[in-house]
Parts: sequence; structure tokens; C-alpha cells
Amino acid sequence: MTVTLFHNPDCSASRNVLQTIRDAGHEREVVEYLKSGWTTDGLKGLLDAAGLTPREAMRTRGDVAAEAGLLEPGVSGAAILEAMIANPALVERPLVRPRKAVVLARPKEKGLEIL
Repeated sequence: MTVTLFHNPDCSASRNVLQTIRDAGHEREVVEYLKSGWTTDGLKGLLDAAGLTPREAMRTRGDVAAEAGLLEPGVSGAAILEAMIANPALVERPLVRPRKAVVLARPKEKGLEIL
């Protein structure tokens, strides 16, 4: 089985999930989304497959989301998605896609549930 990991190599959680995928012996495709960025359709498709709204998939640690005003309750999912496209660091990581499913692997054990 090939597993796609949307990966930030500077993130320890993402590195741990990558190692878990390696240890399980799965083929892997690693997408460094901070370099490649997101398309609207691609990110929306991943979030839909994971059952996540843009707000649920938004990284709230750090100052980026707060400084952009994205943590306010009235901000729409469409506005958050648009901000994620403009600034890929706003997407919580790691996202793991084995076959057709997607999961936000936080904590990392959550990624094991679908492998």
C-alpha cells in the first residue's frame, strides 16, 4: 500500500508519523506542502476526505492564524481555506492519506488507525 504524507520536515509530529510509516513497511509518497503549496481543489478534497472543516484543520498554534484574524468565530470556512492556500503553514499537520482515506495524524497514533 502506498501512503501519502503531507509533511513538514521541521515538525516532530510529522517526522514521527513518517518514521511510523517507514517502520510499518509501507511505500510512501512524501509531499512537502510548504514547498509545493496547495491548490484549492486539492486541499478541499483532502479535508473533505478526512471529514474536516477548514477551521478544524487550521493550525492554531503560533501567531499566524490569530494575526490573520482567522480565530474569530464569524470567519467562514471559505475564508479560512483561502488563507490556507495563501499560507500553507496554516494547515495543521501531518495529514496522511492511505489509498482513499485521509486522517489528521494528531496524535500520531491516529495515523496508525487507517494504515
